[in-house]
Amino acid sequence: MSKMIFKGSTILNPVPVVLVTSMNNAGEVNVLTIAWTGTICTRPPMVSISVRPERLSYDYIKETEEFVINLPSRNMVKKVDYCGVVSGRKVDKIKEMGFTLEKSEKIKVPSIAECHVSMECRVKDVVSLGSHDLFIAEVLSEKIDESIIDKNGKIHFENADLITYSHGEYFPLPDKSIGKFGYSIKKHNVNKKRK
Repeated sequence: MSKMIFKGSTILNPVPVVLVTSMNNAGEVNVLTIAWTGTICTRPPMVSISVRPERLSYDYIKETEEFVINLPSRNMVKKVDYCGVVSGRKVDKIKEMGFTLEKSEKIKVPSIAECHVSMECRVKDVVSLGSHDLFIAEVLSEKIDESIIDKNGKIHFENADLITYSHGEYFPLPDKSIGKFGYSIKKHNVNKKRK
C-alpha cells in the first residue's frame, strides 16, 4: 500500500458530533455543535470538549463551569449543522431550531429533549491549547431515553440513530455491530460428545 505524507493536522476521523448546551448566570441558554469531544476517564467519569474562545458558549461555560453534551440523531443533522455555523450572539438557536429544553438533575444547564442521550457535566479544568481551549469535565448525571434501553438495562446506541463528523461531512452510524469488546480472544465453548 502506497502512502502520502501530510504535515501534522487534526485528521483523526470520524468523531462523534454533539450538541452542547450552556447557560450564563443570567439564565440565557445557548447551543453549539462540537465534533471535538471525547471520553477521557472512567472513574470518575470524565469527558472533554474543545471550544474556540470567540464562541458564545465558551463565555457561558467559563462563567458557570457547567454544560450538557446532547447526542443528536440522524433526523437532526440539518439542525446540528446550523448550530455549528450560526453564532448565538446573533440568533437564538434554541428558538430557531425549535428545541425543547429539559431541566437537568445535577446542574442548572438544561438538556435538549429531542436528543436520546444527555450528559450533565461540571468543569474540572480548562487547558489553553491555541485555537481551542480544552474543557475537562466530570459527568455528574445522564438522561437516556427509555426507548433505547432493553429489558435487561442495556443501552442500544444503534437505536438512537447517532451521527458522526468526518472531514467536513456528517455520516450515520451503522446499525449492525462488526464485533464486540474482547471477541477476538473469547474462547468458544465446544460441546464434544463422549463415546
